[in-house]
Amino acid sequence: MIVGTAGHIDHGKTTLVRALTGVDTDRLPEEKKRGISIELGYAFLEPPSGARIGFIDVPGHERLVHTMVAGASGIDFALLLVAADDGPMPQTLEHLAVLSLLGLTRGAVVITKADRATPERVQAVREQTRALLVGTTLESVPVLAVSAHTGAGIDDLRALLFVAAGAEQASAEAGSDSKALRLAIDRAFTLQGTGTVVTGTIHAGSVGVGDELAIVPGTLRARVRSLHAQNQAVARAHAGQRCAVALSGLARDEVTRGQWLTAPAVALASERLDLRLTLWPGEAQALRSGTRVQAHLGAAHVNATVALLDSDALAPGATALAQLLLQAPVGAWHGERVLLRDAAASRTLAGGRVLDPLAPARYRRTPQRLAELSALGLPSAAERLTALLAVAPHGVDLKRFAAAQGLAHPPDHALPAPALVQDGLALGADQAHTLAAAALAALQRFHDQQPDELGPDSARLRRLSAPRLPAPLWQGLLARLATEGQLVLHGAVVHLPSHGAQLSATEARIAQKVAPALVQAGFQGAWARDLARDAAEPEPLVRTTLARLARRGELHQIVKDLYYPPDTLQRLAALARQVGAAHQGIVRAADFRDATDLGRKRAIQILEYFDRIGFTRRIGDEHRLRTDCALFS
Repeated sequence: MIVGTAGHIDHGKTTLVRALTGVDTDRLPEEKKRGISIELGYAFLEPPSGARIGFIDVPGHERLVHTMVAGASGIDFALLLVAADDGPMPQTLEHLAVLSLLGLTRGAVVITKADRATPERVQAVREQTRALLVGTTLESVPVLAVSAHTGAGIDDLRALLFVAAGAEQASAEAGSDSKALRLAIDRAFTLQGTGTVVTGTIHAGSVGVGDELAIVPGTLRARVRSLHAQNQAVARAHAGQRCAVALSGLARDEVTRGQWLTAPAVALASERLDLRLTLWPGEAQALRSGTRVQAHLGAAHVNATVALLDSDALAPGATALAQLLLQAPVGAWHGERVLLRDAAASRTLAGGRVLDPLAPARYRRTPQRLAELSALGLPSAAERLTALLAVAPHGVDLKRFAAAQGLAHPPDHALPAPALVQDGLALGADQAHTLAAAALAALQRFHDQQPDELGPDSARLRRLSAPRLPAPLWQGLLARLATEGQLVLHGAVVHLPSHGAQLSATEARIAQKVAPALVQAGFQGAWARDLARDAAEPEPLVRTTLARLARRGELHQIVKDLYYPPDTLQRLAALARQVGAAHQGIVRAADFRDATDLGRKRAIQILEYFDRIGFTRRIGDEHRLRTDCALFS
């Protein structure tokens, strides 16, 4: 459990931590000289349960609130200190606002310096503080009076912390933590013989010696050389602990406060965050879209602009959906606490929790998007995914969802049974039913308008009925409909079971005659005029037959009158895959020409056909293999 102190300057935060733990958290010469905390300080306490308690001692000076927030964002239990001789002061109120807006519900109010005031004064301060807590998340926490100088009340406070730590440990052991590591870096330095060391609070997941980790924002990777958790050398550390991580493969100047140490699977950074935001009740005015703020998340702070999503103004004490437009990317995941201060960083305005760290720039206020954010507000990841599938019209990217949720693995086990799952994408049952109906209706219209054709290819049918549906989900939907007998997949062509481009007896005879020549033509393909000549059949009749075979999906027409049988094109596609695998997915005409021993013109014709049917995608002079295409697989 991580305990954080908060309160006005000179109200005894550092002294109280020293009385509880025996550790002086003021480590800097300037702190010793001036008698105030400037940086975050750390101490540890060993309870009878064996689960070490970590303390974060934050500065109380008004100019150091950003440092205070960096420490408060990772605590589990808050100690709000109020000196008996002074009573509540300006920073008492601001620190209370910070703790409440960060959503902290566990803690205690500690009236310090009780030896410097009469019992009546202590009681008056107790009542004043109780009044301040009304309406905050800490409204029901206990209030204790202590004196670090005489020791009065220290044992009671220590016992309270031991009970809270025991409850925290039991809760951690009862829960199954499927989240990936997220550690908010609040300090980085170099140790002789050890190398680069970063410290911070683990917000989620766990880390072990030898793990490969990512630094975000950024693209750096490093490996864990050694670990200290709660000031002890360990092989593994977990959420709720202060941790020092020695990293190999990383220079000191490559990492700084405000970055995150994460598992590679959840290494993401964003400049747009959707969140549920609450305006502090003490604010005099409503918060409006366009307000410029300073956003604090983890140990980072960055300038941002607020855009309200479901209201025009946010009244004091009210809650609304909002999007933050950040001036620099930050690491963020679902559930992370966010605090907003005014642009001048002079007062605390609002706080909330991230709903979607990968927020869209467009259509952010549509009913569809608001429904998605409502789904993302549910308590568990499984509930959020189920609700999101019920409202997402074009499916959910499970890998993206898992990364945004901070999960170590995509939650495949949480998918409702009727959902369609294909290549890491999922589509809700209702959406699959609606899109299937649209596809069948479009297919029927195609048959009505072009009765002589067997049907459109699958890519064309997608454009006609579900253009925004990801290609893997589209292929999965077609496969499901084919299995159910609602449509027929004939190569790349799709048609209804009741429809078919039937061959006449003459066409069937010609098809049988030209089949050997088509196979013998190999990678060069066969021209209609050559097939007609060799088969001694009228050229117009051969052309008609070949075209009908192509519509039936039994031949591929690369260009006008040039045909390939499916097996030959399958082999050409396999060679294209080999070329792409050797060149980062890019199939250049010259490389494909060399692999097939074709001329440049024929190689380009085949690649352009691959582009048309969706096997590759043309980008400039390059043909890129489509990873979402199931053709020729």
